Amino acid sequence: MRKLTVFNFMTLEGYFEGPNRGEYAWHQHQQSSEETAYAEDKLQYENTLVMGRVTYDQMVSFWPTENAINMLPDVARGMNKAEKIVFSNSIKKSDWNNTRVIGGNIVEEIKKLKSTPGNDMTILGSGSIVTQFAESGLIDQFQFMIDPIAIGNGTSIFKGIKHQLKLELISSKAFKDGVVVLTYKPI
Repeated sequence: MRKLTVFNFMTLEGYFEGPNRGEYAWHQHQQSSEETAYAEDKLQYENTLVMGRVTYDQMVSFWPTENAINMLPDVARGMNKAEKIVFSNSIKKSDWNNTRVIGGNIVEEIKKLKSTPGNDMTILGSGSIVTQFAESGLIDQFQFMIDPIAIGNGTSIFKGIKHQLKLELISSKAFKDGVVVLTYKPI
């Protein structure tokens, strides 16, 4: 069975996006060379990247561009090469390399995907998808890159969760700039 992991940036308050939908500038200004190396390493695992439409719109507007290739060549190469699944009922296809769009009941669709052979899957961003999959007990691991920043207002990674989600810390990694990656599994 394929494993489903969440990887998300968060503020100290647990926000994965700022007050406006899709607002992540607080993280982009923080990224260090150490974090870039971490991202490059993670992309070597060849996980299938999973995202919703809002995250997809942001990713596709940056990673396939010359700007991304010049700024972060190894990360851009990994992002563009990776298999990608976008859950959306509003877009039907994508021109981004190796991208498949799936609509309909995303909980049922991810259950089917988890039961098929293939690479493990990693959800990027996509808070509403994280909430739906967490509520359904479909997430095997949560990885949070916590920036040492408070923004005062934003969207919680678990906004809308209806049941208590208990997690066990299984690893942690601290970067010199104060960023911490915490990895949890549901218990």
